[in-house]
Amino acid sequence: MEITEKQYKHCDLVKISGRVDSLTAPQVAETLKAITENGKYKIVLDCTDLEFISSAGLWVLVNTQKTCKRYNRGELVLAAVADRIKSSLDLAGFIPYFKISSDVTEAVGYF
Repeated sequence: MEITEKQYKHCDLVKISGRVDSLTAPQVAETLKAITENGKYKIVLDCTDLEFISSAGLWVLVNTQKTCKRYNRGELVLAAVADRIKSSLDLAGFIPYFKISSDVTEAVGYF
């Protein structure tokens, strides 16, 4: 798994490539926590190259979303989510918790 970060004027872009499972979810959590601890709560997660996400990874996303939305500070937006990842989110009942954009440009433009 590979994580890359890019800062924009109004949001931070995090791109995850590969698989997010119980071994790699803590690394994702660490990256997202570092962003929110720096006072940045508008985050776009680029899922273009995300192949798989386990329940541990889903919980990282939910916890980050809760942190971002607390006191209406921001939001975690998912971009370019593959159908297999969307079905996992749907199966877990997490679709209503996230704004899902069809591409990264649209997601960044949301902020």
